[in-house]
Amino acid sequence: MSDLSQSNTPSGKTSASMLEFYQLQQELLMITLALTGIIFLFVWIFYSLNIALNYLLGACTGVVYLKVLARNVERLGQDRKRIGKSHLAIFIGLIIVATQWNQLHVMPVFLGFLTYKGTLLIYMFRSLMPPDSR
Repeated sequence: MSDLSQSNTPSGKTSASMLEFYQLQQELLMITLALTGIIFLFVWIFYSLNIALNYLLGACTGVVYLKVLARNVERLGQDRKRIGKSHLAIFIGLIIVATQWNQLHVMPVFLGFLTYKGTLLIYMFRSLMPPDSR
């Protein structure tokens, strides 16, 4: 776990707070991927493979969005004083592609993109539970 990041403090060691950030980032990514797989299977079973693949496209784009957002947050204290808007271009590009390409359905793509929001809700509810019940 010590090589989770390429950015180190000036002393050459990753600070405890950054290590906690990288662990949170990994946990959110794993929950998002698991949630994506589960929802993909349910959509495939209850709708069709085409709709499920549309969902998967949105969910994969959501994972990329989450990674870019985490990179922006990581650089927040080092290089920048505020978060840039580059991560919004990912969402805008996804919606433009979904509306212009005839084989894509906008709603499953959009809901797939929002899968990372479900991950944040799961993390929030887990953090609200008392430590002994986890």
